[in-house]
Amino acid sequence: DEGSFLYMPTTMPHASIGEALDIIQKQDTAIRAIPEVDSVVGKIGRADTALDPAPVNMIETIITYKPEYICDKNGRRILFRYDKKYQTFVRENGDLIPDPHGRPYRQWRDHIKSPDDIWKEIVAAARIPGATTAPKLQPIAARIVMLQSGMRAPMGVKVKGPDLDSVERAGIEIERFLKEVPEVEPSAVIADRIIGKPYLEIEIDREAIARYGLQIEHVQDVIEVALGGVSLTTTVEGRKRLPVRVRYYRELRDQIDMLGRVLVPSRDGAQIPLAQLAEIRYVRGPEAVKSEDAFLIGHVLFDKKPGFAEVDVVEACQRYLDSKKAAGELNLPPGVTYRFAGSYENQIHAQKTLAVILPLTLFIIFMIIYFQFRSVITTSLVFCTIFVCWSGGLLFIWLYGQPWFMNMTILGVNLRNLFQVHPINMSIAIWVGFLALFGIASDDAVVICAYMNQRFDKVKPATVEEVREATVYAGKRRIRACLMTTATTVLALLPVLTSTGRGSDIMLPMSLPSFGGMAIEVITLFLAPVLYCWAKEQGLNKTG
Repeated sequence: DEGSFLYMPTTMPHASIGEALDIIQKQDTAIRAIPEVDSVVGKIGRADTALDPAPVNMIETIITYKPEYICDKNGRRILFRYDKKYQTFVRENGDLIPDPHGRPYRQWRDHIKSPDDIWKEIVAAARIPGATTAPKLQPIAARIVMLQSGMRAPMGVKVKGPDLDSVERAGIEIERFLKEVPEVEPSAVIADRIIGKPYLEIEIDREAIARYGLQIEHVQDVIEVALGGVSLTTTVEGRKRLPVRVRYYRELRDQIDMLGRVLVPSRDGAQIPLAQLAEIRYVRGPEAVKSEDAFLIGHVLFDKKPGFAEVDVVEACQRYLDSKKAAGELNLPPGVTYRFAGSYENQIHAQKTLAVILPLTLFIIFMIIYFQFRSVITTSLVFCTIFVCWSGGLLFIWLYGQPWFMNMTILGVNLRNLFQVHPINMSIAIWVGFLALFGIASDDAVVICAYMNQRFDKVKPATVEEVREATVYAGKRRIRACLMTTATTVLALLPVLTSTGRGSDIMLPMSLPSFGGMAIEVITLFLAPVLYCWAKEQGLNKTG
């Protein structure tokens, strides 16, 4: 959560600069009227740098929204004086009065529960004819996505082909089918409109200029000076350097008919209108030409609906497009191919890495425990507790997705809101949390089994009754230490589960496996001694 959004709609390719300015002004005014919005800054086009390839029809609006509660510079909620009788905050000269015994002041309206609700308000307010909508982005995350994939959306389809017309037609066709995928937000599906920018084309008639004894270079120089202008000199005014340019008045070059009257001097001094030497016309062309892997490329951007994981959405889109191709409904022009791209590729790459890291981590933990006990049986008993904690972590993640879990109010505080209970997808943060859990899950079993080894070496039980007596004795002596280890870990994670603000959306999934695993680890206080006792009894039966 960066505390801001990056709203990046586009206008049609043929929109003029004046039309684009009018759209961005209307959108900024509408977005600024939302009570939860703090500031709105929009721009069109690109900066004066080759690293910003944004065309004129691309709008970038940075929207900063207010925090849910008024906080100090350290992010702590400030309490203000509250009148319980009138159910309102007390104000002095229109300002809230700080009070250590008061209540935090909520700046969002009642129906706004999360930043996602603010984004929905922004999209609804910024809907203007002639402009597309945009996927949900944040400024820093958007720059990372654009650097990684070259697209201005977390997910999209890269359409490659031999010519721009084929790429555009294929993109529009894919856009139509992606809107039908249940997991995709239909309003966020946008295919690049590549061709449609009006160009003024002047085609010189070689035979016509030959009749007047002119050369192409001569005619082109006249066109350059008349329309684009040419710098003659530079004036110096203090520290300023100002170029002096010469060209026709605007009213003499703002229409095709007027351009045809531009005079081209011949060698004999005759002034020939440009309309007699060239054909002047408007043509449709590309607004920007993008290429990748030696192919021309266009993008189809889309976004997921809330509650779905990016990888699952992309896989669903891929299956749907494949089914349409198999049914003959999706017909791509010859030479056109497509592939999905976006930030979800990072998760796929991380999953491949975790497929190696997770087994390696479990093997290292097993070997460390083995070097401690020098027994495969005891090591296996201790290692079983890791899988018990693993199941606890998965169970807790499942509970977070159930609507009835913690659906209660204590002292006026809803527990679901306090612990941010909502469905959690299996992300990289979740697996990082499981890696942390594996490192601490076996602590209690190691403590119990280590003491039981010491106890059995001391009393050397010879019967089943003596084995069970030694097991109960060792378990009672170490249960307090194990409970303290588990309790401190669980209590230390409570502030993370209830945290809000920057970084909480990452810390919550990371802490859920550890919290759920350590909460259910209490079972290992009984599981480890029981398995240890069973192993010793089996040893007695074999020797007896």
